[in-house]
Amino acid sequence: MLFVSAFGLTQEADKVLGVVVNSSDDTPLESVNIVNLNQVIGTTTNSKGEFAISAKVNDTLHFSYLGFKSIKVRVTNDWLKFGSSKIELTELALALEEVVVNQLKLTGYLEVDIKQVPAPNDNYRYSISGLPSKGYEAGKTSGLTKVIGSIFNPADFLHRMFGKKPNELRKLKKMKEDDEIRNLLASRFDREMLTVLLQVDRVDLDEIVNQCNYSKGFIQSANDLQILDAISECYEEYKLLSRGRSKRL
Repeated sequence: MLFVSAFGLTQEADKVLGVVVNSSDDTPLESVNIVNLNQVIGTTTNSKGEFAISAKVNDTLHFSYLGFKSIKVRVTNDWLKFGSSKIELTELALALEEVVVNQLKLTGYLEVDIKQVPAPNDNYRYSISGLPSKGYEAGKTSGLTKVIGSIFNPADFLHRMFGKKPNELRKLKKMKEDDEIRNLLASRFDREMLTVLLQVDRVDLDEIVNQCNYSKGFIQSANDLQILDAISECYEEYKLLSRGRSKRL
């Protein structure tokens, strides 16, 4: 009985409890995104702002909510020992970005005017969550040809970033396997959670997807889950082709 009790306490201690509130008026916040960056698992708060998530001492929890400043909170012994903790999020000032509409200025000369018209977007993708088409985006060039050319280029950005961050790469698989993480990413378009989980800047993240031969249109319109799947598919191709090259050598 003592053994069973001790085991039960250990299991319970692996979870942290808390409530997320608005720092200005203490009202609970529902559907706040919470991710354990160390274990790559996620959850959201309920209607009362409450949450429970598996965590160990020194794990870092990332809290994000639309219109509020995201924060990171480290799990301490006291938190695990004494139970629920209150997490306060601070509202951000909302500002509309300026939108510039560029009109075509036609001259009447076909040779000049035709250069102003954007080229048609003939892109193809591999199977990405929420997208019906398949195949790497590649325009008029074969997707596989472009992927091979990109992967075997020693200066390729994807190779450099992934080669230096093996721990972050392992997170790709965990992120794809956790349903809660996937659900969170499917509803987001800000790339914040991806940059935090993979430990890269937003600019680097976009460049990784670009180097995987995805179009600017896809990068700008895809949700975070689609970006995750794009990077994961590209890296799986990199590993597969790298193994084939090693065998030949």
